[in-house]
Amino acid sequence: MTVTTSPQTASPNVPPIDGIFRALADPTRRRVVERLNKSPTSVGELAQPFDMALPSFIEHLKVLEGCGLVRSQKTGRVRTYRLAPEPLKLAEDWLAE
Repeated sequence: MTVTTSPQTASPNVPPIDGIFRALADPTRRRVVERLNKSPTSVGELAQPFDMALPSFIEHLKVLEGCGLVRSQKTGRVRTYRLAPEPLKLAEDWLAE
């Protein structure tokens, strides 16, 4: 069975671009985005290079997923994350204005 998650609904008072930049302000989350830019990766593989407890690392993934930067898919017992290009395009367009 495969389950795919979609971004959580952001607060109606916070523009999406704010959530994207807030998520990218953290160096751990930026490294995760850099890794996912190469290919989709399981939680275990993503967490391996970081010196933190898995629950703490998963909180970073939740922030990235909450603003739409990443999407996850669960197949069996393995959850795999992939980069979602739309929010990065939104940030790029905003910076180009």
